[in-house]
Amino acid sequence: MERIILIETSTALCSVALAESGTIVSYRESSAAKAHASLTAVFIDEMLKERGLTVSDCDAVCVSMGPGSYTGLRVGVSTAKGLCFGADLPLLAVGTLDTLAAQAVLDGSTEGMKYIIPMIDARRMEVYTAVFETSGQGEDATGTRQITETAPAIIDENSFSEQLAQGPCLFIGDGAGKCAEVIKHPNAHFVQCWPKASSMLFPALEAFRAEDFKDVAYFEPFYLKEFVATVSKKKMW
Repeated sequence: MERIILIETSTALCSVALAESGTIVSYRESSAAKAHASLTAVFIDEMLKERGLTVSDCDAVCVSMGPGSYTGLRVGVSTAKGLCFGADLPLLAVGTLDTLAAQAVLDGSTEGMKYIIPMIDARRMEVYTAVFETSGQGEDATGTRQITETAPAIIDENSFSEQLAQGPCLFIGDGAGKCAEVIKHPNAHFVQCWPKASSMLFPALEAFRAEDFKDVAYFEPFYLKEFVATVSKKKMW
C-alpha cells in the first residue's frame, strides 16, 4: 500500500492531500492570501492526525515542482524536504502542468478534446504552458502525453492556431481566463481553475512506482524564469 503526502503550492491555492492505495483519503485547501507559509504544515499535521498516522507511516512525499509562484514553490519544497529529512522518506516531484492535465481528466473536461493546454498565469498576457495530447502512444497514467516543452508564452489571437485547427482544445489553469478574452477560435474551450494536490495522485503514483526519487538535499523547483528581487519604493522610516 502506497501512502503519499501530496503538496501543491504553486499558485494562489494552498492545498495538500493524503493518498492511500491509489485513493485520496484526506484533503485540505485554502485560497486565503499568502496562506502557504502558515497553513501547509498545519494542514499536513491535521490530515495525519485525522488518520491516526505520523509522517513516518508514509512512504513518500510528493511536491509540485513548478512552474508557478516563486514564493509558493519555495514553501512547498521546503516543507516537503523537511518532512523527508525528518522521517527519512523519498521525495517525489510533479510538474504543475502535469497536475492540471490530470485535473482536466479527473474532472471529465477532456471528453472530445484533441489537446489539453494547461496554463499558469504569469504577468500581463504571459503564461507558462505546454501542449498535451489526449491520445497516442507514450501516454502517462492519466491518458495524456506532453508533446511540447514547458515554456513561457505571450498570448494573442493567433496563439495555438496550429492545435486549434486540428480539433477542440481545452485551456485549463489560472491563466485560462485571460486567454479566453483574446483566443476566439470555436475549438477553444476554457476552464479557469487552480491546480489541486488531489490531482497530483496519478502522476505521483507513476513516479513512485518508477522510483523516480529526487535528491532531497539538492532538489530545486522549476521556476522557469529567474526570480528578480526589487527594492521597495515605500519609505521604511
